[in-house]
Amino acid sequence: MKNFIFSLFVLLLLPAYMSGQVQAIKGKVVDSSGMGIPGAVIASSDARATADADFDGNFTINAKPGDILKVSMLGFDPVSVPATTAPMTITLKEAADTALKEVVVIGYGTRKKIDNTTAISSLKGEEVAKTKVLNASQAIQGKAAGVQVTSSDLPGSTPSVVIRGLGTALGGRTPLYIVDGMATENINNINTNDITSYDILKDASALAIYGTRAANGVIIITTKKGKGDKVSVEIESFGGVRSPLKKVKMAGSNKFAYYTNSALQSTTFSQDQPVNTDWFDEITRTGSYTQNNVSISGATENIKYFFSLGNYEEKAVLNGLDFGRTTFRNNNEFKISKKLTLTQNFSLTSSKSTPKPLSAFTNAYKQSPVVPVFFPDGKYGVARVGDDGFASETGNSINNVGNPVAQLDFFDEQQRSVMLQGGLKLDYDILPSLKFTSQFNGEYYTWKQYNFDDTKNIWLAANPNKVSSDYEKEFPTANINLLTKGREQYYNWSLSNYLTYNKVFNEIHDIEVTAGVETYVKGAREKLTIKRKNVNEDSNYWSLKDVEYATNVTSYKDEVFNETKLASYLGRFQYKLMDRYLVTGTVRRDGSSNFAKGYRWGTFPAFGAGWIISKEAFLADSKVVNLLKLRGSWGKLGNQNVPLNSQGYTSGLNAYLGGSILYEGTTISSQIDPSLSWEITEETSAGFDIELLDNRLKGTFDVYDKNTNNVILNTKPYMSSGITTASPAHVGEVSNKGYEISLRWDDKINDDFSYWIGGNFSQNKNELTGLKNVVLSPVIGGGLGNGQDTKLLDNTTVGQPLGSFYIYQYAGFDTATGKMLYYNAAGDKVTQDALSATADKKYVGSSLPKTNYGVSVGFNYKNFDFSVDGYGTGGAKVYNGKKAQRFYGENIENSIATDFWTPNNITASNPAPFNQVPVASTYYLESGDFFRINNITLGYKLPLQENSFINACRIYVNAINPFITQKFSGFSPELNGDGNPYGTQGVELDAYPTLRSFVVGANLKF
Repeated sequence: MKNFIFSLFVLLLLPAYMSGQVQAIKGKVVDSSGMGIPGAVIASSDARATADADFDGNFTINAKPGDILKVSMLGFDPVSVPATTAPMTITLKEAADTALKEVVVIGYGTRKKIDNTTAISSLKGEEVAKTKVLNASQAIQGKAAGVQVTSSDLPGSTPSVVIRGLGTALGGRTPLYIVDGMATENINNINTNDITSYDILKDASALAIYGTRAANGVIIITTKKGKGDKVSVEIESFGGVRSPLKKVKMAGSNKFAYYTNSALQSTTFSQDQPVNTDWFDEITRTGSYTQNNVSISGATENIKYFFSLGNYEEKAVLNGLDFGRTTFRNNNEFKISKKLTLTQNFSLTSSKSTPKPLSAFTNAYKQSPVVPVFFPDGKYGVARVGDDGFASETGNSINNVGNPVAQLDFFDEQQRSVMLQGGLKLDYDILPSLKFTSQFNGEYYTWKQYNFDDTKNIWLAANPNKVSSDYEKEFPTANINLLTKGREQYYNWSLSNYLTYNKVFNEIHDIEVTAGVETYVKGAREKLTIKRKNVNEDSNYWSLKDVEYATNVTSYKDEVFNETKLASYLGRFQYKLMDRYLVTGTVRRDGSSNFAKGYRWGTFPAFGAGWIISKEAFLADSKVVNLLKLRGSWGKLGNQNVPLNSQGYTSGLNAYLGGSILYEGTTISSQIDPSLSWEITEETSAGFDIELLDNRLKGTFDVYDKNTNNVILNTKPYMSSGITTASPAHVGEVSNKGYEISLRWDDKINDDFSYWIGGNFSQNKNELTGLKNVVLSPVIGGGLGNGQDTKLLDNTTVGQPLGSFYIYQYAGFDTATGKMLYYNAAGDKVTQDALSATADKKYVGSSLPKTNYGVSVGFNYKNFDFSVDGYGTGGAKVYNGKKAQRFYGENIENSIATDFWTPNNITASNPAPFNQVPVASTYYLESGDFFRINNITLGYKLPLQENSFINACRIYVNAINPFITQKFSGFSPELNGDGNPYGTQGVELDAYPTLRSFVVGANLKF
């Protein structure tokens, strides 16, 4: 019994005894967001011991429980906490100096913003998610200097992003997206609520680490991961309504009749019309969209986890156009051991849509208002006029425009897609200063669609005076209907292995070296398209088991596009001396399977330098200057998404001897350039960062000179070669020069009220500066669908911006006749019949803006928050393609119908009505300058009790694109078109209108 009492007494005292002994104290140093802080110093003066936190912020120090541990790290306020036997979590608060605390993602690692020598624009996830749009790139419009975002409100569309100007004419223009370490083609599959940071790498020194894929810029997106010490649940739900931001007032029926009668010089149309159809209203509706998101995150000592699920549904303003997207994301981090960490990312996105032809907008603009949507007997209205001057099922055709409502009703298409992305990342701390990283990423995409073309009924709708038997008599062998079904799929994967060494020597030499290898495989694209005629109208019978459909297959395309591979070696050296002198050197060597042997490998070097002047003695005690840093860089970049060699053959050529065919042969019809490879861009950049007046005023300024001297263009072969097909070659030079300014003022009046005012401005001069001694095969683009074109790229384009309009110059109209006049090459005014198709056209501006700017203002007052963001461009030209298509019987704008030339109105603003296809001219070319309020947000955080089940609740209202000032008389000056500067970019034709949206939503945290 005594032994038992003695043993029990010893056990009771053991914890007290142990607590007084030196032991291994373990813990983790994190920032306010729960991210580990590598390199933090932990010191115990009692135990006279120190330790450094590893790459993830973990540390072990020998000390007694209760000893005071002092934890410090540059950029954070130091703290002192008592040591405990349980694993510790020590949170450091960022220092007031904002330049010290900010971190930017630089590719294959991160860097403190103050130590960075390159031009990078960084946005936090909260800033991106503030604007309630589908694609994150649309949300950053106007928020980053030097970044032009041309967006479309078409559901599921991809915004065009151009960073520091367009450097290629025929090659790919899209930046490289890196999502959690994986290269991907677009980010339509990402829920903006899942984004932690959005970093835009802009200059060559930052971009060179990505080699052949970096010439168009790189956007690095980091998604969320678990943090904190307990489970956190966040829910967001919002709903909104949408309507066109700007409408064009078209002529009503009576004005249309008067104008068209004047053009025809007859009384074809009655001046007292019984129908006045607003076709734009007939094909549109009030759009609506909703999004619901839920995320669960948390962390334990060895695991961080994040799950999110989001659903987006939209009923577009165009009748029948619906879109939906569901996203799932799971990011986990497993601390396998003290030195080994495994990170896993996975996302799944499923999208569905019912596309509708955007040409319905053009047809709604053009169709006559005298035509009813339906005739009294229920048949679709058609553009015919009877003897009474009214629209009729019979009679004479007044134009070749279809019924836009019927067009939408008969267009039956559905699309579905699934995107899977995932990756594993392994980090192993070989030494306290040396870490090995291996990362594998893969993505798989599958897409399918069908389109049912009800051929016969479409014909009957366009001919209401006909019946079914008439179709069969007129087209005895024609299809009754046509079903198109398509499938497409691809996969990509990449594997990266690299070492990162970081060490501070003698407290003044801070060195970081990264070196590694990477393999990227872009898998073969497979696409299958089958067209079948005369299928059952019930879709349940389109694919019956064991039924042979070969007899009614009209087209079968089974396409496979080549797999491409990229092998790379990369290295980066970053050095900081005495905490103020900075040097960065980068090199990447890429080898691509796209190109011929001997031309597959390229080396892309870059270097940068910086000087933190504010840390010099003469500024160290300044009360005004808190940060002043100069930086400069140079580097080479590549663009491998370029036209490739394509060997063409012509077969079936006949050779004759004595008038008889001797044999049939095959000849080569194109030539190849064995030296064809990637386009190479060199860029020199310089700038400075500044923070003044207790860090309240922050700003950056950059200048750059970017040149691509081996641009690939299509050249004509020598006539003596016998070859007829143009071939790509490195023959062009493109220059982009510009500057960027960003400023922001943040201030706090008192504990209840703070505010900010910010803005950015960028200017870029784009130019095709030169050509080698070749003759280019002309690129003629910007077609208007009426035989007229608006753009040209050939030898005469030198000295012009890419995407320049090449059209006739309007010279007013003849006051005697009202006919439109144009300047010819000699400067004389002539009618369009006297114009030369080759000599009289001129370059008159580009669809590429010269300037881009953004503004942001806002405040926080107690529980209220308010912000306004705006965006504008200057110097771009846009072409009113809808207006330029009228020549006979189409509708006109109200402004034209009320003020056009007549013998009694020779001072009118518009020429006389005409009945011929108008030439492409500056009469239809307008300024693309605009300024738009992109987003207004008002939020309120509900006051909650301290022990409430809900940790936070914020309700908000958003107005997206509520106001615009524009010079363009059409619907929208923001015209991405097909994204091609020599395509429909900058031409308003078949364009989806910019929308105004009003949103109400709420955020909940548990």
